[in-house]
Amino acid sequence: MDESIPPTGPGNLRDYREAYGAFNWASLNEEFDWSRGGPYNVAAEAVDRHARERPEKAAIHSVRANGEVHSLTFRELSGLSSQFADGLLKMGLARGDRVFVYLDRRSELFVSVIGIVKMGGIACPLFSALGPEAVKDRLADGRPAAIVTSPYLFERISSVLKDLSPGPKVICVGGRAEGAMPFEDVLASGSPDMIAVDMRPDEPYIIHYTSGSTGKPKGVVLPHRAMLQQLSGAKYVADLRDGDIFWCTADPGWVTGTSMGIFGPWYLGTTIISFEGRFDARSWYSLIDRFKVTVWFTAPTALRMLMKAGDEVVKEFDLGSLRHVCSAGEPLNPHVVRWGMEVLDRRIHDNWWQTETGAPCISNFQCMTVKPGSMGKAVPGVVAAVVDENGMELPTGKEGFLALRPGWPSMMTGIWGNVTKYREYFYVPGWYASGDQAYKDEEGYIWFLGRADDVIKTSGERLGPFEVESALIEHPSVAESAVVGKPDDLRGEIVKAFIVLRPGNTPSDRLKEDITNFVRVRLAYYAYPREIEFVDALPKTRSGKIMRRVLKAKEGGHDTGDLSMLED
Repeated sequence: MDESIPPTGPGNLRDYREAYGAFNWASLNEEFDWSRGGPYNVAAEAVDRHARERPEKAAIHSVRANGEVHSLTFRELSGLSSQFADGLLKMGLARGDRVFVYLDRRSELFVSVIGIVKMGGIACPLFSALGPEAVKDRLADGRPAAIVTSPYLFERISSVLKDLSPGPKVICVGGRAEGAMPFEDVLASGSPDMIAVDMRPDEPYIIHYTSGSTGKPKGVVLPHRAMLQQLSGAKYVADLRDGDIFWCTADPGWVTGTSMGIFGPWYLGTTIISFEGRFDARSWYSLIDRFKVTVWFTAPTALRMLMKAGDEVVKEFDLGSLRHVCSAGEPLNPHVVRWGMEVLDRRIHDNWWQTETGAPCISNFQCMTVKPGSMGKAVPGVVAAVVDENGMELPTGKEGFLALRPGWPSMMTGIWGNVTKYREYFYVPGWYASGDQAYKDEEGYIWFLGRADDVIKTSGERLGPFEVESALIEHPSVAESAVVGKPDDLRGEIVKAFIVLRPGNTPSDRLKEDITNFVRVRLAYYAYPREIEFVDALPKTRSGKIMRRVLKAKEGGHDTGDLSMLED
């Protein structure tokens, strides 16, 4: 049965085939002030030019956990970030210094990140839910000149800071901390007229730390030239237009939260929403209603949690302002796409990218037919392929490694302090190897199968966990699922499923049998779970991605690797 969902309109990208064939990155140069002699700096392009052209337009509505709203215009944001940038210089910081930002999602976080980049520094935003050991690892690697934090977060990591020699200077937001300089004093010492430092396109503006399956977290370095692809993503993937209100739910500690949550929309002068509070279905729906959000960028985990909250909750709010919905961070199950059409009456557009790619690289565009379960097609300017270990492109339907041709503007320029790790991404000749497995269909759509190390080898067949998990959550009793390969003497591996049930369902052998049969008739003979374990929750990163490797390691009795990103 063809479940394809036709486009509702062309969007900013009017014809995908035509745009992809004719596109070149240089065509975006004229969108930026640096092409007319301004400083080459992502902060200047995101904020300062709008302070001149639309000074009183709201840049951000920052919603605190208690519901209070702190709004800043582009003029105010430009002045405050310049003051902070100049204040950092007067503290002795210099171009190229790393500055960590360890804050909840409040307006000072955005002022800090823009200010750090404006003075030529490298911003390193950290998710505020990270614990002391996770912060310690990042501090030890990044060796920042300063860290911006708040009193309660300073208390959490004070012992860690004492172990560093030399330790970073501490700037405290919203209160006092021993030995720290108040944020307000840094602002007061700086000039609102400071001009952003002119940078080279290849110089870094940000480091995002991301975990691997083994070892310590690695610092992914992104360059100022990433602005070209981030603007492209905001304009064509997020489909942002004049007058839009944009809400990206990702924390600025993750690449989605900066590339598409801060810089991308601000290059276009778009008003953004930030929410400090934790996930709650009613709170999220109320924000869309309250601020009349038109474009919403979120994650599959969040959407599945909204599904779990029940369809009746949606009816309590007016979501009529929503024009475009995007998802990224992990694969979007077909069931969630169908739910979007049935309950939200909106297409949900899945996108694929990684911290290392810096911006969206594969997308379901507004002008394209959506095939539920597919990540879409390569964005104009990016060459994506499914290849074998020798870099040879594979034919339609053949499973292989998802790879990109190096050279897109937002591609990482390194792993901080680790050249060897950086080179590992290019072990496939002529390609950047993403670590994902996928295949292309006859129309060029790319379908995710799983991380290369998540692929299950059972009864002589190779199986991606995503299709099994998607089939499982179609069952009316299943809220979430994760599938791994469990060692088996006969089959090599069997499929084991970990399942979180929807409220009102009770674990039982009969329910296991029912779920097994439900999947058995939908997938290949070898693909159904031969073992099911009901769990209260799945191990996830703090950004919401399911950590299958933790489940797999426990099943096989192996080391679970770096757990600093694991949810509490």
